[in-house]
Amino acid sequence: MSRKIKVIAISGSTRKTSSNLNLIKGIARLTSDIFEINIFEGLSDIPQFNPDLDLETPPIQVADFRQHLKAADAILICTPEYAMGVPGTLKNAIDWTVSSMEFSKKPVALITASLSGEKAHASLLGTLLIIESKMTVDTQLLIPGIKSKIDEQGNITDQLTLGLVNKLIQSLTDLVLKDADTIEAPFLVN
Repeated sequence: MSRKIKVIAISGSTRKTSSNLNLIKGIARLTSDIFEINIFEGLSDIPQFNPDLDLETPPIQVADFRQHLKAADAILICTPEYAMGVPGTLKNAIDWTVSSMEFSKKPVALITASLSGEKAHASLLGTLLIIESKMTVDTQLLIPGIKSKIDEQGNITDQLTLGLVNKLIQSLTDLVLKDADTIEAPFLVN
């Protein structure tokens, strides 16, 4: 019996109307036949990383975040660039997973969608690779000038960008299915 791929989606922006959150919602609509996307909304509730608190029983918000990651077949991160870097709340959340290794061997897609985004994309990609996220060249995407390529409902209005997002979706799907024989579906997003 086939089932949808469970994806935990994380927006690096905590704004309620961010382009990155809209992009996640758009991707959720594009992939509704193949992905069950759960948007993690507790990023700003995670306390500042403190190794002294990273114990067998971490803060409840950290335990909740880790559980969401563990339960997912894949992780989708859509993030802006803040002051030429990774948003602090996103980096903080990822720091909490280093010792517990939720990203290790987990299929991950990274989209950096911002005005430019190059510095944040490179930095976050380095972090994700060092913590052993399972990624390929095709599961990462930089979308500069995002505000001109997506509308407020999350519809990707730029055809080149839509093609690149579809390629990323297919690549993430392939990465998940490569090692999982319990998931079957006709995966091609139009």
